[in-house]
Amino acid sequence: MKMLKRGLAATLLLSSAPVYANDSVMQAIGDSTQWAIQTGDYANTRYSELDQINRENVGKLQVAWTFSTGVLRGHEGSPLVIDGIMYVHTPFPNNVYALDLNNEGKILWRYEPQQNPDVVGVMCCDTVNRGVAYADGMIFLHQADTTIVALDAKSGEVKWTAVNGDPTKGETNTATVLPVKDKILVGISGGEFGVRGHLTAYDMQTGEQVWRAFSTGPDEEMLVDPEQTTHLGKPIGPNSSLDSWEGDQWQIGGGTTWGWYSYDPDLNLVYYGTGNPSTWNPSQRPGDNKWSMTIMARDVDTGMAKWFYQKTPHDEWDYDGVNENILVDQEIDGQMRKLLVNLDRNGFGYTLDRETGELLVAEKYDPAVNWATEVVMDPESDQYGRPQVVAEFSTAQNGEDTNTTGVCPAALGSKDQQPAAFSPKTGLFYVPTNHVCMDYEPYRVSYSAGQPYVGATLSMYPAPDSHGGMGNFIAWDATKGEIKWSLPEQFSVWSGALATAGDVVFYGTLEGYLKAIDAETGELLYRFKTPSGVIGNVMTYELNGKQYIGILSGVGGWAGIGLAAGLTNPNEGLGAVGGYAALSDYTELGGQLTVFAVPD
Repeated sequence: MKMLKRGLAATLLLSSAPVYANDSVMQAIGDSTQWAIQTGDYANTRYSELDQINRENVGKLQVAWTFSTGVLRGHEGSPLVIDGIMYVHTPFPNNVYALDLNNEGKILWRYEPQQNPDVVGVMCCDTVNRGVAYADGMIFLHQADTTIVALDAKSGEVKWTAVNGDPTKGETNTATVLPVKDKILVGISGGEFGVRGHLTAYDMQTGEQVWRAFSTGPDEEMLVDPEQTTHLGKPIGPNSSLDSWEGDQWQIGGGTTWGWYSYDPDLNLVYYGTGNPSTWNPSQRPGDNKWSMTIMARDVDTGMAKWFYQKTPHDEWDYDGVNENILVDQEIDGQMRKLLVNLDRNGFGYTLDRETGELLVAEKYDPAVNWATEVVMDPESDQYGRPQVVAEFSTAQNGEDTNTTGVCPAALGSKDQQPAAFSPKTGLFYVPTNHVCMDYEPYRVSYSAGQPYVGATLSMYPAPDSHGGMGNFIAWDATKGEIKWSLPEQFSVWSGALATAGDVVFYGTLEGYLKAIDAETGELLYRFKTPSGVIGNVMTYELNGKQYIGILSGVGGWAGIGLAAGLTNPNEGLGAVGGYAALSDYTELGGQLTVFAVPD
């Protein structure tokens, strides 16, 4: 396999590949002609060394070919390209297609799972799936019904299956999985149904469960060492989670793990975030609700936690903490540091030392954020690392059955799961964001297994006193916590970004545009409107010496749930239907892969 150079951040993470990481994944990631993992690499940089398409010629892009997925609703994630075969996935029912790129995209095989359609009724925020994974000649799919399937990459034959959850209890899946070493790491969705979150490792060859780490509960079930697992440099102590909940609420406490996972081979640590606590009514769950809303660093072999950082203790606004953690090595205060960068739903951009969990930067990446004034950075303060909540926008302080108005950001956050990209050439992060505020009225709700456990009514709208739109695409300096430039968008940018060595950054819009911009200045260089709104993640690959750009279009996700599910009540879709009602004036349902290239 031809090995091509990678960016600085990825190069540093590849250095110990023979010792720590799955060789097949590392080799595939190391070949920039392929797109071997949903996030581009283990570091989640979504950066490609391919530079045939660059700032000088990107304006000449044309559609090279297309593929209809045959499925409607929201198309998140992206295809993979391995050894001349493209693997395309769909939302529920989670079909997978293997396309022969050397034979005009001929369908080599298709996998069409037979799932109970009842699972759709317990999926929050659309029937999305964020894609398949590859390792050891297998394609791994985590279905909506939580069945994990290992497929032979060449034939599509089912090698093994395992069941990760129970949809009758509200446990579902929307995320991809992460293959690391001899394991597949798998999360769980369902925070709006009182699901207790966990990350689980399965044996890659057999599907047998190796370990499971819960987000809440007793120390032994969370796989923590009270004296060795730290939070902001200090041991978490015994019963850290149990003591932060009232009674047995931790058993239905949320903290689900439906976001993205990253991995540092040198440290042998996997990083991921946990979601909102259940219910959305904060008055029903006093305490910090640990360890929901938390960045977790765990040893891949054992699952034992090395460090935690809880970004939003006692979450009062559904600011899920599952967004991707991007691993880079950059200089802070004259010293090179192993960094972890997290652009959280709560509107703060965090930079931490990924080895120790030390908090280095915490700043707002949308000026509209108002629910907190700051995150305290003084290690000597008893508020160290905690956001300072503004009483006016505190749904807990205002109480049940009180409509707290003008909260920014809305529950879908200043950024949802749509992943950012990092360019080692500019040192900047390119971030798709939401510019949306909300009114939030919590109410008392009872838990019943398999039934919604939300407890709040929401309405959403564009951030006031701004450009009038609901999104921005920004360039972020994570060493300083500063916005370098910001591009306004009419709707939230719900597409994952791609940065390339050609000095171009790509992203999609909810109206359906693929856009290409200058990595240095943000200048728009190209746009093309695809058949449906884009919530997929841009990817790139090279075939027979020619670079291609690929994007899934198919409007949906939380922002597009009104269109995707045919909802009309403004408060439906957890408040998103009313906020994005105008989207139907610009796009319609569809499911298509569009591939672009610069003509010869």
